[in-house]
Amino acid sequence: MAVAILNIYLLLLFLLVHFKVVPFNLFWKVSPFIVLVLVMFGLLVPMGWGAPQGSALVVRNAVSIVPDVAGEVTDVPVVANAPLKSGDVLFKIDPTPYAAQVKAIDAQFKLAKTRLGQMTQLYERDAGRGFDVEQRQSEADQLSGQLEAAQWNLDKTIVRAPADGYVTNLALRKGARVGTLPLSPVMAFIDTSSTIIGVEINQIDARYVAPGQQVEATFKFAPGQIFAGKVESVLQAIAPGQTQTSGSAVMPKAIEAAPFVVRVRLDDAEFARRLPAGSAGTAAIYTDHVKPTHVVRRVILRQLAILNYVNPF
Repeated sequence: MAVAILNIYLLLLFLLVHFKVVPFNLFWKVSPFIVLVLVMFGLLVPMGWGAPQGSALVVRNAVSIVPDVAGEVTDVPVVANAPLKSGDVLFKIDPTPYAAQVKAIDAQFKLAKTRLGQMTQLYERDAGRGFDVEQRQSEADQLSGQLEAAQWNLDKTIVRAPADGYVTNLALRKGARVGTLPLSPVMAFIDTSSTIIGVEINQIDARYVAPGQQVEATFKFAPGQIFAGKVESVLQAIAPGQTQTSGSAVMPKAIEAAPFVVRVRLDDAEFARRLPAGSAGTAAIYTDHVKPTHVVRRVILRQLAILNYVNPF
């Protein structure tokens, strides 16, 4: 942008000198350097904190699907990368052993309730002991809990989508045996119910960024287009500033001014939902300071949006 402004000034200066509007003296000879200094320190440098710009990335939450019960897979009705609604069936596990367990416990529970009723009648007629009633009540309560647990296991033989989204890299097939180990997920589910867009802002430019400020963004996925939004939050921690419990002394390491991450939300929620995870772009945040620089930043961002047609990087 500085080069463009300087070139425009040089063109105007040439025309003014050519038509003898201004004399070509020492002042006008050194004026381009004066203009360059004014543009750099009066416009472009303040623009860094008045309208900071940074790389934007679309991130989605991924859920590792691990079944709550083990068994043989009998059906996998989902298709990779096909949209799913919360509660849609991902796959089914053979319910036979779990259904048998429910039947067995249910039969014991019914018998326990019958005995409880009989003991209660005897006690009410002064022909039985209160202890026997309490014992049968305890047995019935235990079997009731076991029946609920068995029914829960039976229900979990149908694994459902935890939210709106899609399954990616699907390799699970009918006949495979799955377990409940948390380190052995059977598929990856991408949650599309919320879209996370993070913008990296240099630390020296992030001082005035605050929630609610206006944002404009352009993405490689949609070249030539500008999308408006708002700042949601400025993340208060990055990895270099994190400490973990350890039995070792502090390990000195090189300190670098890593960029902060600002989370933004686009006004066009439908477009944000359609953005693939990993979509990259550029975003500008318009703070409440040095507002004249906002115009220049808007021009620069639109130039980048047009260049996205030909620039793949």
